[in-house]
Amino acid sequence: MQFIDKATIHIKAGNGGDGCASFHREKYVMKGGPSGGDGGRGGNIVFVADPQASTLLDFKRYRHFRAQDGEQGRAELMAGKNGEDLLIKVPVGTIVRDVETGSIVADMSEPGKQRIVLYGGRGGKGNARFATATKQAPRFAQNGIKTEERTVELELKTIADVGIIGLPSVGKSTILSVLTSAKPKIAAYHFTTLTPNLGVATRYDRSFVMADIPGLIEGAAEGAGLGHDFLRHIERTRILVHVLDASGSELRDPLDDYEKINAELSKFSDALAGLPQIVACNKMDIPGAEENFERIRAALEPQGVPVFAVSAATTEGFGPMLDRIVQMLDALPPVRVYDETELLVGAQYEKGFTVHRDDAGVFVVEGGDVERILDTTDPEDDVSMRRFQQLLIKTGIISALREMGAKDGDTIRLGEWEFDFTD
Repeated sequence: MQFIDKATIHIKAGNGGDGCASFHREKYVMKGGPSGGDGGRGGNIVFVADPQASTLLDFKRYRHFRAQDGEQGRAELMAGKNGEDLLIKVPVGTIVRDVETGSIVADMSEPGKQRIVLYGGRGGKGNARFATATKQAPRFAQNGIKTEERTVELELKTIADVGIIGLPSVGKSTILSVLTSAKPKIAAYHFTTLTPNLGVATRYDRSFVMADIPGLIEGAAEGAGLGHDFLRHIERTRILVHVLDASGSELRDPLDDYEKINAELSKFSDALAGLPQIVACNKMDIPGAEENFERIRAALEPQGVPVFAVSAATTEGFGPMLDRIVQMLDALPPVRVYDETELLVGAQYEKGFTVHRDDAGVFVVEGGDVERILDTTDPEDDVSMRRFQQLLIKTGIISALREMGAKDGDTIRLGEWEFDFTD
């Protein structure tokens, strides 16, 4: 399966159903009262963290997601059916970011977590709701709330306690296969690993998730190799196991490798550079590795970096390293979870309005109060239009227009509506 860890999709909650304007009809009943039912609520857009999913590949094929609209209200006080919520399943660890604002609206950090990102539009009220002692036969109903489409970016950040990093061919995947039940692809050439591999390691009665992070070379933070695509997968880890080739089989200096990788982490983000590290000097079964190991330990342990001699080929030396990992995990905070911002579109109106005069001399009124009034007014119904005029007075819009200097005959614009001011 192709591994995709970033995708952009378009989402829209369901529109609210319109209320119904009808009157009771029955034999021998000459003037039945208003009987229009309310419209149904539109369906929500809900993201679900699916532990069975591991890639965002499906979102490269399907980019538009729309929840079901609410049904219109019906006669005899029958309410319209609510629209069904649309559940969008994503891998655990997926971040949902609103493209317009850049804010994180969902962090799917736990298996089974559900997060409503867009709320469905409210259904409109039927004309029976507007009947009063003085208005016993209202002929208008309220329109349902129409929702807006939003564009969001999905970004998968692997959930793991321990990230295994290092230059290509130092033995990261082999170490993961030794410590966990994971079966990553292993071969004697660079960039064998093209996706983060996860496995669960166990030490005595403790277990934790380890991830083999591929593609880190010098220049990774600028996009060289595969690193730019996969550095994000280290961001949630709590400890980094930095694997070095102590044998020098790649004709590189392992200490120089260590400095290069840490330089890339610093370029990518301060958070990555600040993660605690353990160094695993691998390939200790190869002659000449012992000398490099002593040199690495002498250079790094005074800096507070634990160094362990291991051999993935012979599976030796991992016990003390696992003990140290468990000890450090017990003292560290849990896996990072991002703060979520509410994205309320089409679900409520912000209170208030503003009035200004454009270059053509038209008085323009904008804001949540205006949107609410327009959405609940039927321009084809006289009673609804009289209610519209009363709402303009009640909300203070008419008074604000007077204060701005509006006089009889001046043009007033509310949304797409224009009319002459009459005082």
